Amino acid sequence: MNFCELAPSYVRAIAPYQPGKPIAELERELGITGIVKLASNENPLGASPLAVAAMHAAIGDIGRYPDGSGFDLKKALSERYGIERAGIVLGNGSNDLLELAARAFLASGDRAVYSRHAFAVYALAVQAAGALGISVPATAGYGHDLAAMRQAAMQHEVKMVFIANPNNPTGTFLDSGKLHDFLRTVPSRILVVLDEAYNEYLPGNVRYDSVAWLRDFPNLIVSRTFSKAYGLAGLRVGYALASEQVADMLNRVRQPFNVNSIAQAAAVAALQDEDFVRRTCELNYEGMEQIAQGLSRLGLEYIPSYGNFVSCRIPNTDLNEGSGAARMYRRLLELGVIVRPIANYEMPDYLRVSIGLQSENEKFLSALEQALGETV
Repeated sequence: MNFCELAPSYVRAIAPYQPGKPIAELERELGITGIVKLASNENPLGASPLAVAAMHAAIGDIGRYPDGSGFDLKKALSERYGIERAGIVLGNGSNDLLELAARAFLASGDRAVYSRHAFAVYALAVQAAGALGISVPATAGYGHDLAAMRQAAMQHEVKMVFIANPNNPTGTFLDSGKLHDFLRTVPSRILVVLDEAYNEYLPGNVRYDSVAWLRDFPNLIVSRTFSKAYGLAGLRVGYALASEQVADMLNRVRQPFNVNSIAQAAAVAALQDEDFVRRTCELNYEGMEQIAQGLSRLGLEYIPSYGNFVSCRIPNTDLNEGSGAARMYRRLLELGVIVRPIANYEMPDYLRVSIGLQSENEKFLSALEQALGETV
């Protein structure tokens, strides 16, 4: 018997999410060391020292279940953002919150809208709920076309819209005026999930207060994570801010202990370590400039980014051997550098590279230059 046939057709049709290649896997495959991983938008500084200390302090209690209500972390988030604890939902990374939103509000036959080239989990979460995803063409600069997304949402009577700001993998950004106009003009019956996983990396001159919008737009869900700027990717902890009614529905489909006790303790401490986040952002701005200048020097196009990564276009020099980006990805692996091919985002000519330490960025640019020279 083929047990796959027991699963719903929309589940069988899902192509599983492909994460960045781990360093250990490449070491096993090629037998090389000194590998630099710039594939998963991780914090090159690691975790906040305060978070590490909190983890050590919490480890003695791992024989007990974590606080399913997440009281301490919700209290810290409530104080930070001025929102009641009832409007906060904790998740196993922000991915978990995106899936909870789809699971709580979408059913078979429902529709949801997202942008072309937007984070892959939106489509996966919608499909796993048996709903229909509508991918709206992006702008010429690979960004969200909010006018087209609004039109699609109203035309198809969708229940939910996903917006990433900044977006992964393009790094594109929507200013607060455009976002607020979208929320103001989209029907209030449509839930808007605003994914702000890279919010902390935004420079001060473009920052906006999406949390304040929750008072005026009860159909808004803001999701954020501790995986990026806070450096807790391995712990998987994120949170959503929403109206109390929406948060209540998310909590009804949430697993009772979806955020472990170590992660909760680390997140509380990380939230207080503003100096670490500041150093993280400064390193990112410097590294972004380093990568951008290097790509320009090599004559490569790239998409200006507001995240902690940048996507660059690799020219195709041999039409008989697949895309240039795919070949470059394989060659960079051989040279000990892991980046991210993004053909699954309908961008087959692009590679995404995370911003690392200065030495890691230098290794990437040196390997890239060597590989480009080999194709001439």
